[in-house]
Amino acid sequence: MPAVQENVTKEIVIERLKTVNGPDFTGNIVDLGMVSEIFIADAKVFFSITVPAARAQEMEPLRAAAERVVKAIPGVAGAVVALTAERKGGGMEAPVPQRPAPRPTPAAPAAAPRPAPHAPASHSQGKRGVPGIGAIIAVASGKGGVGKSTTAVNIALGLAANGLRVGVLDADIYGPSMPRLLNIHGRPQTVDGKVLRPMENYGLKVMSMGFLVDEETPMIWRGPMVMSALTQMLREVEWGPLDVLVVDMPPGTGDAQLTMAQQVPLAGAVIVSTPQDLALIDARKGLNMFRKVDVPVLGIVENMSYFLAPDTGKRYDIFGHGGARREAERLGVTFLGEVPLEMGIRESSDAGTPVVVSKPDSAEAKIYRDIASNVWGRVNEERGAAEAAVPSIVFE
Repeated sequence: MPAVQENVTKEIVIERLKTVNGPDFTGNIVDLGMVSEIFIADAKVFFSITVPAARAQEMEPLRAAAERVVKAIPGVAGAVVALTAERKGGGMEAPVPQRPAPRPTPAAPAAAPRPAPHAPASHSQGKRGVPGIGAIIAVASGKGGVGKSTTAVNIALGLAANGLRVGVLDADIYGPSMPRLLNIHGRPQTVDGKVLRPMENYGLKVMSMGFLVDEETPMIWRGPMVMSALTQMLREVEWGPLDVLVVDMPPGTGDAQLTMAQQVPLAGAVIVSTPQDLALIDARKGLNMFRKVDVPVLGIVENMSYFLAPDTGKRYDIFGHGGARREAERLGVTFLGEVPLEMGIRESSDAGTPVVVSKPDSAEAKIYRDIASNVWGRVNEERGAAEAAVPSIVFE
């Protein structure tokens, strides 16, 4: 049995990473200058690997190999390793058609009068609304692993903390996470044997496939079955009255995501990304998908934006920083805020006690509440723009 290494150091990690070959077996990733600054906290190791953007898709085995050798170091409790691409040639330079940049809207105070649920704005014409729900917001990402569900649930709790009546629809049929994130167990009851009554916790009304099937049950449904399930969870649930329903979308931009964006009267979409260029490329795909179906993009959230060392308070930009903010500015969409890479956020989410409710006075909870205020401000801005665009008929 190998001896336990009590103090994991950067030097030890670097030596192990030197055993990982670079692309095409040309040296190792350390000597090739591909490894970022390494940070270690609570026996967990954080770093990124810079790879050529044109070959990014084929570099996942390299990232996995680096993560594997670091996790094998005695004393290492975990490793967070991300690929980041060189900006030149990374596909980020080509502009896309832009909407006019939205005007900054001050966040509404928590005590502001609650708007009554009403029919979606004109951009949702042709899509049947959901009775009792004032607005439906999608939280989406171009790829998995960027913390979308954790962001969605904390935004929902932030909206509720700001005085709104909020529901959450877990639209990820294959990997539902809301039962765990919100610590909800059991099966939903029916109302008069016709519609489902949503589950509730922390003041949120929640519906998820995770309430209807066992956690270990594999979902092998095809597209039409998925859409039928999503339609039922949206329209055959006694949601109202709600000011806003937050939809945790499946990751990616496949048929299920596109169909839901086309059929559901969304007030807007929030895109979640991490700072590195590779994640931003995928985030752009998600953004363009919503634009193609005429769903307003409310803005971008940069998750895992930076790391604050718990002992010194020093800031580390392990995965780069500010990429999502720059991308938002370039694309003419609102930058909604940045969330730090904080172990407490992940741990509280895994425990079913999201940080907005478990540590409401913390800096992280305030960040989510501010992002929620920014999101709601953008919803109202889009509503105002849509209403102003409707022509009035004057009889003389």
